[in-house]
Amino acid sequence: MLGSDIWMCFIFYSTLLILKMYIIAIITGQARLRKKAFANPEDAERHGGIQYCRTDPYVERCLRSHRNDMENIFPFFFLGAVYSMTGPSSAVARIHFLVFFLGRVFHSVAYLLALKAPTRSFAYVIAQVPCFSMAIQILMHVASFA
Repeated sequence: MLGSDIWMCFIFYSTLLILKMYIIAIITGQARLRKKAFANPEDAERHGGIQYCRTDPYVERCLRSHRNDMENIFPFFFLGAVYSMTGPSSAVARIHFLVFFLGRVFHSVAYLLALKAPTRSFAYVIAQVPCFSMAIQILMHVASFA
């Protein structure tokens, strides 16, 4: 299992997704510094004064992007791991993982650059298709045990 091509592919894309989430966190921190919009008084004091303990629309956008990642990538980790254990076709599994990854990258870009609607929604749907597919295949694989 741990040495299988499917498992290694899942680990590869999962690690890229975690790195993508770290990048969003770094972008959020940089936006806070650039916009002087800090969430905590001690951070605001360090960077110019308590008046900078405030919100900013772009910082809030970054935070929403990160929250959306957590709401979607964490379930992918579960679905992808379990799906990998069901013995799927290697080529099909790779496509599932790749499409999810590309959809999430596209979603983040659309979110952070405030691209025109429905771009972000389209990216969201692209990433949900492989998750839905994996969930259905998992259920079909284990249905006889329920």
